[in-house]
Amino acid sequence: MSLEQGTELCRLLADPSRCRLLLLLEAYELSVAELTDITGLAQSRVSTHLSRLKRAALVQDKRVGSAALYSASGNGGAAGELWAHLRGQIDDRQTRIDRERAEEVVLARKHGQTWAESVAGRMELHYSPGRTWEATARALIGLLELGDVLDLGSGDGVLSELIASHARHVTCVDVSATVVAAARRRLANFGNVSVEEGDMHALPFADARFDHVFAMHALPYSVHPDAMLKEVARVLKPGGRLIVATLGEHHHEEAMRAYDHVNLGLSPTALQSLLEGAGLRVESCRVTSRETRPPYFEVVTALASK
Repeated sequence: MSLEQGTELCRLLADPSRCRLLLLLEAYELSVAELTDITGLAQSRVSTHLSRLKRAALVQDKRVGSAALYSASGNGGAAGELWAHLRGQIDDRQTRIDRERAEEVVLARKHGQTWAESVAGRMELHYSPGRTWEATARALIGLLELGDVLDLGSGDGVLSELIASHARHVTCVDVSATVVAAARRRLANFGNVSVEEGDMHALPFADARFDHVFAMHALPYSVHPDAMLKEVARVLKPGGRLIVATLGEHHHEEAMRAYDHVNLGLSPTALQSLLEGAGLRVESCRVTSRETRPPYFEVVTALASK
């Protein structure tokens, strides 16, 4: 980035009206008329601000009938990174008032629509009774027959609780005595689950022991992910499968420290290379989700087999 580009970027986000609009559009899809009503700004000013934010790839729009609805894009390159740092520090009475007015506007817009119509296009971001990701996962997990399972970096056993009734046996492993104790309490009523304290880089199991290995967000805690994945390959049965979910590559060291992570995530390319280096056949490896709020962390999911 040149000095001129950096200066222009700072000017873009130095305007309080543009910051107000960005904060609103991170939470709602809104039209120019609605933003005018919420903020009290002139419609021409709102349109001008949106045009500049759109050029910087900080907002996007879509057509709904004859209207255009704007929302935060979650991208923006350098502008998005600067905004992510800035917006985390903003705590202002005016922005809270804007949010309250936006809620009123959205509720008024819903008049005459069904719930599904009012959230069409962003349904996964809205609650409705019984419609949760946990409920969906529990419904779909019934399709699986998992055999002997290793839950790697299992924490307090929440995943094992979900899959235990669809496995012959589940073995949980975590390095922390505290979370192992919590997992044993959680899973005490499952006769086919065992919980062990151990290092995922040196697993205390025989070769070819497991049909499936789950490594759900274990990799951020691995100093040597290559060694960890080679251990996984060793304990998998021929034809066995590894399911990995991990934080995508990022640059937020404060988040790494806050959650005791020991690395800054992995890109899909880097993860695929590690899996192949461990002797596994990669069936898929890609970004599967992206958070809608700054700093927009991504999750990389991979499926590999031995």
